Amino acid sequence: MTATTEGAVAVAAPIRRRTLPPMTVKLAVGLGIAGLIILFGVIGPLLVGDPSAVRDIGLTAPGNGFLLGTTQSGQDVFAQLAYATRGSLIIGVVVGAITLLLSSFFGIVGAFVGGWTDEAFSLFTNIMLVIPGLPLVIVISSYVPNKSIWLVAAVLAITSWAGSARVLRGFTLSVRSRDYVLAARIGGEKRWRILLVEILPNLIPLLASQVVFAVIFAILGEAGLSFLGLGASGSFTWGTMLFYAQNGLALRLGAWWWFAPPGLAIALFGAALSLINFSIDEIINPKLRSQTRAERNKWSVKA
Repeated sequence: MTATTEGAVAVAAPIRRRTLPPMTVKLAVGLGIAGLIILFGVIGPLLVGDPSAVRDIGLTAPGNGFLLGTTQSGQDVFAQLAYATRGSLIIGVVVGAITLLLSSFFGIVGAFVGGWTDEAFSLFTNIMLVIPGLPLVIVISSYVPNKSIWLVAAVLAITSWAGSARVLRGFTLSVRSRDYVLAARIGGEKRWRILLVEILPNLIPLLASQVVFAVIFAILGEAGLSFLGLGASGSFTWGTMLFYAQNGLALRLGAWWWFAPPGLAIALFGAALSLINFSIDEIINPKLRSQTRAERNKWSVKA
């Protein structure tokens, strides 16, 4: 190995390390909490009984064979929580996937192609951006009598992708004008290869951040709709559990085991995704990472 080659390896090594996401305390905590909730949502429904089974033991406190007690009609709260976790996660994943596809198409592809295509995509994105999301979701949901989880997820995704598309468009325009992209154009590289190889890898942290934010919005949006009685019909989610608990006067009757578990699940999962999103933001923004490291050093906290 020559001196030049050794120098190149020495220069390349730290660059490769900087592109990897640093495992900080908040990232580890966020991944741990989110992983446990996802595992519960996947495996939990396989281990519990029928969440809709009615028993003659209404509002039973935790214990006596029921880990989280029963509802007013004797339904197992723990079984409902397991199925509700799966339902809310399905909505979050579907909204995140649809948001990723739509925002990438209208944001990244439009900005890369340029010309009238970019103008048309940008105009459509701006129109969707100024449409009030929550009122539109409420109107659409109120006109559909029987709403499945998939319909609720599709409605939430349609009203949430425009903001991500604007962010991705601005970043794509910045990357498109960089020297290595211009060099690839001059070198005769195919346009699809320039997009996939030269531009898209630089957008992966930003895409991940937008997907995490979309999942948070979806779960909170579904919980809000369900709390208003406009959520999925005949399905269990964290929001529908809170809706039934409200209608059953759980708070007034002191049945904390009915409304506290879904509320705590929403708070924990939202906090976990927020910690993950903050960690991704530090990857995207080096200044934010430097400020975080300086603040951590000030308080002598190691991560």
